[in-house]
Amino acid sequence: FYTRRIGDLEAFIMTFDQDARYDSPNFLWFRERYERFVYVDRVVVAAHARGRGHARRLYQDLFGHVERAGYNLVTCEVNTDPPNPASDVFHAALGFTEAGDAVIHGGKKAVRYYVRSLQA
Repeated sequence: FYTRRIGDLEAFIMTFDQDARYDSPNFLWFRERYERFVYVDRVVVAAHARGRGHARRLYQDLFGHVERAGYNLVTCEVNTDPPNPASDVFHAALGFTEAGDAVIHGGKKAVRYYVRSLQA
């Protein structure tokens, strides 16, 4: 659906909408529950570029793009096992709320599912 890079491979975001042909268990979790959404599959920031606000800018750009395209829900997941508390705090600051959780990959990973409505 939407990919954007900042700088010389310093950061990128990869997303899909609900119609994507994608078999990620996390994506499928959202597809089973929401009719129309944009799923953030990954946000990658190079180690040397962290702390510069790239991830926040990528999400802000995404929110604008998603609204202009007529969507009103952005979804993502954050690991709970192994834990990623910094990502939980980051997503909460962006307005995401918890929508559920799951244990995937045969118990090797646990995740928390987040949604952010773009409607006022």
